[in-house]
Amino acid sequence: MLIHLKNKKDEQKIVLITGTNSGFGWLTAHSVAALGHKVYATMRDTHGRNADKARALAAVANVIVLDVTLTDDESVKQAVDTILSKEGAIDVLVNNAGYAMTGVAESFTTADVHTTFDINVYAPWRLIKQALPAMRKQADGLIINVTSGFGWVSFPFATIYAASKFALEGISEDLHYEVKRLGIDVTIVEPGAFPTEMQQKNNPASDQWVFEGYGAIADIPNKMIAALGGEMQAKNPNPQEVADAIIKLIGAQKGTRPLRTVVDPITGQYIEVANQAVAEQFTKGLTVFGMGELL
Repeated sequence: MLIHLKNKKDEQKIVLITGTNSGFGWLTAHSVAALGHKVYATMRDTHGRNADKARALAAVANVIVLDVTLTDDESVKQAVDTILSKEGAIDVLVNNAGYAMTGVAESFTTADVHTTFDINVYAPWRLIKQALPAMRKQADGLIINVTSGFGWVSFPFATIYAASKFALEGISEDLHYEVKRLGIDVTIVEPGAFPTEMQQKNNPASDQWVFEGYGAIADIPNKMIAALGGEMQAKNPNPQEVADAIIKLIGAQKGTRPLRTVVDPITGQYIEVANQAVAEQFTKGLTVFGMGELL
């Protein structure tokens, strides 16, 4: 459900979204642009394997596609500099791009860990570091980091993916309090399982030979996938729900946005309970350590 903006230039926001070649990013780019905001949509290899996606997205009104390699400092800097030189501001940064691998923990190589963290942790940090100075200067901005329910609980066989999302949650939670009084909101969207390209793609950990030593335990991931498939078929979750949650956060009044937003029709109730319990205790902790004013 979209509510279109009035035709006033000062209501249009400049929105940078990563990982727009598919899934949540693709839907979010379309949905945000449809509201009248100007979207800078990033993806890599726009002249190669993502050429068709790039052309299709660039044809959408209010969307400009940028070829960005999120794992490269200079590529990220060039993208942010391009936007700032053209627009003078970045009002909203949506760190959506992500990468997942599965396997027993022992089967992940150091290279697997580096690849996962480079996309899920270092890439968002690269963008945050580049966008924050401009947001501080304008005393206004919104950073939305897309994590996962696995950013709170580490399910077996998703060890490194969960660890990376834990890390992004930690970065986001800290920034939420540090920059709020500077006019900048930092918030987290925690999607559950949805039928997107990323969900359907299985990137196995590299040391597959490790599974031989785990016996029947090695069969559990297949059981998990089957159970999840049954839940998806029964509840039919719509990925547009995540895009809608992001739109709602963009449209919310500054300073009122929640730290965490769960979008998970399958197991979201468990994460909601965890979020509430942690928030209550975290508030007490900040007060004890003399940082109650950050609340």
